[in-house]
Amino acid sequence: MRPNRREFVVAGASAGVVAVGSVTGAEPAKPAASSAAGIPFQLGMVTYNVAAQWDLATTLKICKSVGIAAVECRTTHKHGVEPSLTKDQRADVKKQFADSGVAFWGAGSTCEFHAPDETVVKKNIELCKTFIDLVAEIGGKGVKVRPNGLPKGVPVEKTLAQIGKALKECGTAAESAGIEICVEVHGPGTQEPANAKTIMEETAHKSVGLTWNSNPTDVKAGSVKESFDMLKPWIKSCHINEIYKDAAKIYPYRELFSLLRSIGYNRYTMIEVGRTPTDPASGEDMLRYYKALWTELARG
Repeated sequence: MRPNRREFVVAGASAGVVAVGSVTGAEPAKPAASSAAGIPFQLGMVTYNVAAQWDLATTLKICKSVGIAAVECRTTHKHGVEPSLTKDQRADVKKQFADSGVAFWGAGSTCEFHAPDETVVKKNIELCKTFIDLVAEIGGKGVKVRPNGLPKGVPVEKTLAQIGKALKECGTAAESAGIEICVEVHGPGTQEPANAKTIMEETAHKSVGLTWNSNPTDVKAGSVKESFDMLKPWIKSCHINEIYKDAAKIYPYRELFSLLRSIGYNRYTMIEVGRTPTDPASGEDMLRYYKALWTELARG
């Protein structure tokens, strides 16, 4: 997990200060800051998987030290930011974020609406509403939800329309609470950009948008532009992953960041990687290295 000394020297020269605001028509999650590196969006982090075993205090301490600007608290992780929190516990979480200077972006739920069983879908809608209340009370911006595939034996069009209908109900609840629903471009079949586009068209709700998820299926002939152009009207959030590999061979992040800049995106690109560090110290090392590489790729 720890980069070698040469990697730190090369990457560290690229580190800089970046800015955050909001995409057009939405309030920022925290006040905008000046951008010494000329990058209009900031680096955030999903607790999946780097911080999955860290409590909230450790997560915020490391993010502040490294310069990670925001956290999306994925459900089931050690931080414990869950709908089951009492009013006093939610107030304490809000205070911890405020005292740290790290923004609470929102909750990463696993609510999904593709199941053929209507009762399962309804259960997920009601669960999503509990996350909406949680995020609104703590002062975050959004609840991440997802489709997780296309059920066998069900026409694709029917499933996509069903997901859109459920999202519309969630969007109405989110709008009333003053937050957003961010639908992760996720799952076998449902992560295909054309299907994600259809879901958004079926949803047709201003408080529901997409979390760009940096999937291999985005890439066509080495570029994400075709997929990005298809989905850009709905992008409200962005997950990124293994940028410390050869980005040109794994995923064209420099191009993605340029495309985000072209649409005025000024929220966060959220680290979401499949690695769980052995301890917080090695995790902090990894995040420092990650931020340096991110700064170089995002500066254009």
